[in-house]
This record gives sequence, structure tokens and C-alpha cells, in this order.
Amino acid sequence: MTTTTPETAVPRENTTTPLRLRVARLSILVSLVVLGVKYAAWAVSGSGALLSDAIETILNVLASVGTLWAVAFAARPADDNHPYGHGKAEYVWAVIEGVLVVLTALVILAIAGHDALHIQAPEAPLPGALLNASAGVINLIWALILRRMGRTHHSQALSSAGDHVLSDVWASLALLVGVCLIPLLHWLWLDPLLSALVALNVLWTGFGMMRHSMTGLLDEAPPPELVHEVGQTITQAGQGALEAHDLRMRRVGSLYFVEFHLIVPDEMRITDAHDICDRIENAIRAVLGRSSIHIHVEPEDLAKRHKPGASGVLVM
Repeated sequence: MTTTTPETAVPRENTTTPLRLRVARLSILVSLVVLGVKYAAWAVSGSGALLSDAIETILNVLASVGTLWAVAFAARPADDNHPYGHGKAEYVWAVIEGVLVVLTALVILAIAGHDALHIQAPEAPLPGALLNASAGVINLIWALILRRMGRTHHSQALSSAGDHVLSDVWASLALLVGVCLIPLLHWLWLDPLLSALVALNVLWTGFGMMRHSMTGLLDEAPPPELVHEVGQTITQAGQGALEAHDLRMRRVGSLYFVEFHLIVPDEMRITDAHDICDRIENAIRAVLGRSSIHIHVEPEDLAKRHKPGASGVLVM
């Protein structure tokens, strides 16, 4: 016997969705402002390194649009074609964004190679560097906001966007120091070298984003401490049952999926078994929040606690 409830089949709406959508929309505006400032920095300086940074920011604008799409699509409720919801849209976009970041890094490397073969002194490095630094301050504030929102509301799209923007901050800091040193040290080769360093930083970020997002697409289990806590919760709330085993968990966005088998006495009535399941489901949701919980009720002869080598058994 498998027990579910209407709330289990169609989890209640995520009340944080409107806030996440507002943040995603605001991210587009912030990225456009930063792009304008960085373009101005390149225009007044003629620095190839600052041009590379501006090109990377064009990707930030496109990524912000994609993040808004992913958050909006993931917020759609479950339907006949997607009975488990649309939450993985955020992971899909995060992987796509990582690929775009890697491609952008390759373009910047190509520009750096061209500039290394045609070295020219920047026209006004200091004003350009200061403008670029102001864009970096905006990005730093916004990256911290995005990362916090992503962690708080379990949004992979916002977390990836924050990581992407933060990588831009470190690049801007390196450019500020380097471009200011060019007129002092007269190292003209420093400009294409900084472009190459920006590209390598962007490349590292892109691969990291793809690696992190793939864990969600592949249904990686939550941390062992959380799985253990849920197991303890099942044990405490499942009084009257004999055993629970084969606990499996995964998370998609802010929604957890939990499933396990519950052994009950042969003489127990169906209504009593159902009451136990309801009690367990409420206790799990108190720990995890939004959860889709699947409990398969089984008779005594399917218990595993007396079987050699049995693992994942929770005795009530």
C-alpha cells in the first residue's frame, strides 16, 4: 500500500517565487548599468583589458535574461506533462550559462592573443580603471545579494548568477591594479596579459558553474547529516510502525522529494497505518519545508532488520 496526500501529489506553491522573480528582473537592470559603465571605461582608455571585461559583461546581461526565464519557468505548478513540477529548469539554465561563460572566455583569450601581437599603449588608463572600479563595486554588492537569495530560497539560477557576477568582481579588481601600473612601469605587455588572466578566471568560473549545476540534474542526494535527521524524524514520528527502510531523498530547487518503505504489524488496520503516515509526513515537512513524500506501507514479512547485510533500516 502506498500512501500520499493531495499536498504530497501537488506540493503547495512556493511563496518565495514572487520575490525571486523580482530579484531576477532587477538583475537585468543592474547588468545593463554595469555594462554601460564598463563600456565607458573602455571608450575613454582604449585598453584591451577593459574591453575584455566589457565583453564579459555583455554575457552577464544575456545571463540575467536567461535567469529570469529559468526562475519563471521553474515556478510553474506541476501539470500532466510535468507531474513533478518544473524546478529543474533552473539547473538546466545554470548549465547553459556555464557553457556560455566558457565560450566567452575563449573569445577573450583570442582578443588577448591579438592584442599581444599588436601592442598599443592605452590612451587614458587611470580614468578608465576608476570607471571600471565603480562598476566592480556595483557588481560586488549585487553578487552578494544574489548568492544570499540563492542560498536562502534554494534557487540554483540565482546562486549561479551570483557566482558569475562575483567572478567579474575579482577580474575588475585585477584590472584596476594592472591598468594603473601600465603608465607607471611602462609595461605595455601588461594589458594583453591582464586580458588573458580575465579569460582564465572566467573559464574557471564557467567550469565550476557547470559542475555544480550537474549535481542537481543528476539528483545527487542531500548532505548525509540532513538524511540522518530525516531518518531520526521518521523514527520518532513513526511510533506504532515496526521499521522503515530504503530511505531515498533528492532536492529540486526548494522542493524535497522523500520516499521510503514502512513496515507495520500485520493486524494493523489501514486507517491506523494511514494515520501514522500522516504523522510522519507532517514531521518531515517541519524539518524540510516543501516536500513531496512517498511512503510504501508493507507487511511484517518484508522487514529487513533481521536480514544479514541489510542497510538503511530504521527500527521504530
